[in-house]
Amino acid sequence: MENLMIAFILISPCLGNISHLLSESSTTTTPSSPKPYSFHYQAGRYPGNIDRIHQESGDGTGHVQGSYSFIDPKHKIRTVQYIADENGFHASLINYEDTVVQPVDSETVRLAKEKHFRLYQKIAEANAHGVPINLPQNSASVERAKDKHIQLYQKIAEEHAAIAAQRETERLAYEATSIVNDVNLDHAY
Repeated sequence: MENLMIAFILISPCLGNISHLLSESSTTTTPSSPKPYSFHYQAGRYPGNIDRIHQESGDGTGHVQGSYSFIDPKHKIRTVQYIADENGFHASLINYEDTVVQPVDSETVRLAKEKHFRLYQKIAEANAHGVPINLPQNSASVERAKDKHIQLYQKIAEEHAAIAAQRETERLAYEATSIVNDVNLDHAY
């Protein structure tokens, strides 16, 4: 779950469309030597309210480091610090401890789990000692439904067998009346 969250957090800032920021002349550039860079920005959904910050710098040789922070729906500040180098991308999550903590069971859930485990133990012990399990008996309507199902299954199986036999007969007739092509394999492509 933590890896999934890391991937989501790292991909989400990249989902915006920036094509409107590029001029037509900037689409064809000649490669130049790498240059160091650095940027930092703050943004908010409402005027005067900053709810995300991103900063990054690169040395021009492929080593990049940065971080971004945002306020999540629980009003907690979440931060991701990252480094990208020749060994890959390495992210550190800050203030994410509560996202990996399992929730505490309520009293109702705790009682249901206890009941489940007691029933599981009872069935496991019965199976270990060869005690037959008390399965529910079929009612008259269940028996009728089973009979109807078996009849339909048999009817469909017979129809499929007839179709298969007909296709086999057609295949044999086709083979018996077909002329073999005289293909010279010595002139293969």
